[in-house]
Amino acid sequence: MSNNTNNTALLVMDMQNAMLSTFSEGAAVTANVAKAIANARSKGIPVIYVVVGFRQGAPEISANNKVFIENKARFSNVNFTDFTAIHPDLAPQAHEPVVVKRRFSAFTGSDLEVLLRGLRVDHLVLTGIVTSGVVLSTLREAADKDFRITVLSDGCADREADVHEFLMTKIFPRQAEVRTIEEWNKA
Repeated sequence: MSNNTNNTALLVMDMQNAMLSTFSEGAAVTANVAKAIANARSKGIPVIYVVVGFRQGAPEISANNKVFIENKARFSNVNFTDFTAIHPDLAPQAHEPVVVKRRFSAFTGSDLEVLLRGLRVDHLVLTGIVTSGVVLSTLREAADKDFRITVLSDGCADREADVHEFLMTKIFPRQAEVRTIEEWNKA
């Protein structure tokens, strides 16, 4: 990895073809996240990709998990190599890690925290879909783990625009700095 002089990492979360293909704002958020990735790479900031995935048959999904159990039958015949494929416009470079998570938070069921410690990262810059899923859950857990956090508001999207706006203006500022990609690129 590049020398990270400011202990920052950019997280690109759930930007999988399978997720983006069902998302009306997929093209716009993909273009925005591509700008954030280019900025991070130009500044030597590590880019870490996070995808949601399971073993064949999704044995990690508990009947107690209301959201995931609703999709378990659909996941039972999914080819997870295809399902976890990151959009080609955002493709990781050979040295950029891809972390597989098992729930909404990028930390749950993954080795993300160990990777961040190894890279001496204490500041996370979050992008991803959906705002009320992976972004919210990762922000909350990262805050509890004492990371500094920046959320790139236009590098995230939700199926419900009002939920995205509410989180960005009312909830996230309590635990993170909320900036646009343009603002972050200038910093």
